[in-house]
Amino acid sequence: MKKAVYIRFTIILLIVGFMLAVQYNTVQNPETRDTRDVWAIRQELARETELHSELLSEVRMLEQTIGKYENMRNESPEMALNDTVNQLKKDIGLEEFNGPGLLITVEPSLESIAIGQPIEGISPDLLIRLVNEINRFKAKVVDIDGKRIIYSSAIRDVNGKTTVNNFAIRNAPFTIKIGTSSFEDAKKMYNQLEASAIGDDFYIDNLRLEIGDPVDNLTISGYDQSVNNQFLLEIPGGE
Repeated sequence: MKKAVYIRFTIILLIVGFMLAVQYNTVQNPETRDTRDVWAIRQELARETELHSELLSEVRMLEQTIGKYENMRNESPEMALNDTVNQLKKDIGLEEFNGPGLLITVEPSLESIAIGQPIEGISPDLLIRLVNEINRFKAKVVDIDGKRIIYSSAIRDVNGKTTVNNFAIRNAPFTIKIGTSSFEDAKKMYNQLEASAIGDDFYIDNLRLEIGDPVDNLTISGYDQSVNNQFLLEIPGGE
């Protein structure tokens, strides 16, 4: 009889201990709640929807390219290969760009001109911030002072001068050309840059951004230096 009582008492203690442990764990690790308001959630949803749309567009474009390549390969393998090579040259910036976009002029600030302050070159950090801001707004092509930006372009300080593709950038004024996929994208780029705080960063360095109106046809030269292809290997013929 006593043994049965002990067993029941032990079971009750185990249950109580388990419940206390669960309650303690809940108090120590409360469920994280999303405290964002409706507007913040809607903005996040809009960004995710836009990203999803972009991914679908890229998938559709790749499917069209594959289909086109398959058709051309059956008719003429050489033509298919040349078409693929030309498209790759366009994608990485080796070909001239003609299309919608806008022009930005980096100028000395009016205050620095008024007081006769010497004009200094733009710093690499500030130029990188501007390029990142432009790319954030979905630029297709960027050219800085006649130097085309591609995947391997570097912006750095060399002997006190800011360089792009190992060539020095002139002191202000100089121009930055931005190519976009459509005229609508160019208008969005204009509005976003006008509303961006990047202009304040330039003002601190006694510079200002003069953002030109979007245009339908902007010409940007292709990258005119050799492209580093150290990770590409040529396959011998017949393999």
